[in-house]
Amino acid sequence: MTTVPAIRFRGAGGTEVIEVGEIDVRDPGPGEVTVEIAAAGLNRADLLQRKGMYPAPPGAPADVPGLELAGAVVARGPGAGLFELGAPVMAIVGGGAMARRITVHERELAPVPRGVELTAAAAIPEAFLTAWDAMVAQARLGAGETVLVHAAASGVGTAALQIARAVGARAIATTRTAAKLAPLAAFGLAEGDGIVVEGGRFAQAVQARGGAHVILDAVGAAYFDENLRALAPRGRLVLIGTLGGGGGTPPPIGMMLGKRVTVIGTVMRARPLEEKIELARIATTRLVPLFERGLLAPVIDRVLPMTACADAHARMERDENVGKIVLRW
Repeated sequence: MTTVPAIRFRGAGGTEVIEVGEIDVRDPGPGEVTVEIAAAGLNRADLLQRKGMYPAPPGAPADVPGLELAGAVVARGPGAGLFELGAPVMAIVGGGAMARRITVHERELAPVPRGVELTAAAAIPEAFLTAWDAMVAQARLGAGETVLVHAAASGVGTAALQIARAVGARAIATTRTAAKLAPLAAFGLAEGDGIVVEGGRFAQAVQARGGAHVILDAVGAAYFDENLRALAPRGRLVLIGTLGGGGGTPPPIGMMLGKRVTVIGTVMRARPLEEKIELARIATTRLVPLFERGLLAPVIDRVLPMTACADAHARMERDENVGKIVLRW
């Protein structure tokens, strides 16, 4: 057992509950490794956890946030041999990534792409695996199709735009802030394919561009009806979050039947070990080569010291970031 620094939540509330404390990290068991964390990406799930609205899953520390990390392997348990000591790795975890060390199964890890620094690598796992899993693995987005990406300036949004470009799909992007559209051109958004959402309406603008075969949505109930109207026949709607609520009026079932749509709900954090291992395999075999070929790149809004975690939360709550906010030790 090793005691290391960690960001902790002192109860539920505003940024005032964030503090730098300590956590005990266990030694690695069979097939496990301990990673010394260089940096961790901030996600909206961390904000929700801080407010008491998104508790950590079983097995993850209840008051230490952080869902994605990059670092180096510093200890190996019996039978662990996938990574050498000192190997640069990255991962999605159920929590605890904002501690100085973490112990995980070695098969949950993916190698950091060659040429990517550890701090930048911390912006990869959650954003790019969420987008790839939702759009490509589950919704089967393919070349020549159109994907509508909501909250396109977010970490997942900027990753989704790049992945769409990499697989030969067209991306249409929405944002509530017009100033965020111009930077998105660097990630594959074509001129004229950005939509500023006003009054929750965007379907007509999407249909004017031919409709969407796939929609990646983190908003939820507030956008549900408009999403269905924006879909092309036999379109696929993937729900990855509920920033706009999880309830609401009954869905327009007639429209769903008439368009023959598929609605997919998915989460990353609470998946069992076997599924997290599969995600790491996808990251290793599909995403890492795309980074190494220059087809994908982490998008970082800013890097802050871990001690500035409260400032990072405040910036994300003000919706000021384009890409990921990364916290480093």
